[in-house]
Amino acid sequence: MRLDKYLKVSRLIKRRTVANEACDNGLVTVNGKPARASYEVKVGDEISLRFGARTLQVEVVSVQETVKQADAAALYREIGR
Repeated sequence: MRLDKYLKVSRLIKRRTVANEACDNGLVTVNGKPARASYEVKVGDEISLRFGARTLQVEVVSVQETVKQADAAALYREIGR
């Protein structure tokens, strides 16, 4: 699954267009490297998101096309702030 879509499905970023812009602006890294929105997310990848002064790091636990809002947090595990 594309990185921008994963960020939307997992509810880490609210809209796919915002996720796409975050990738284009270098605010998203995967496994320590800047990632494009077209990057194919795999289980075990470590994604780091910068929101202003705050950084969120998560590990991909599962990749699913659709998921209910209540279950979205089960797609990743927070590994640091």
